[in-house]
Amino acid sequence: MQELNQPTTVVHAATVAVDVPGEPVVLMPALLHYDRADPYAVLLSLGAPETEPVDWVFARSLLAEGMRRPSGVGRVLVNPPHRCHRDSVRIVVRSAHRAALIEVRTTDVREFLRRSYALVPDGKEYIDVDGALAVLMDSCD
Repeated sequence: MQELNQPTTVVHAATVAVDVPGEPVVLMPALLHYDRADPYAVLLSLGAPETEPVDWVFARSLLAEGMRRPSGVGRVLVNPPHRCHRDSVRIVVRSAHRAALIEVRTTDVREFLRRSYALVPDGKEYIDVDGALAVLMDSCD
């Protein structure tokens, strides 16, 4: 049972560099968000105050693995810091028609992951499937 005063989310603010082919690199605010209600996922929310955020959801384990070695297939790839980019983790996000390279400071990713694993340790993730089904079934009445 969860204590009432225990946090249920981790939100970490960062400034990221976004590189879209054919356009200049843009620095913009971003949020890394983790919620124990969806314990396998992280949300990367990109956006400036004057625009609607663009959200990407992917596995927390992908972000953690990407700190050590290139990881991912499909729409999200994570590349660790290396000799040319020691201070940043490089996240590639792709849609059907476009792609972007997002550089996040390594210290931001490490701190976010540390806090998320303090909230829900690796291997202790849990989704209340019965509760979710009950809510879904109640909404059908």
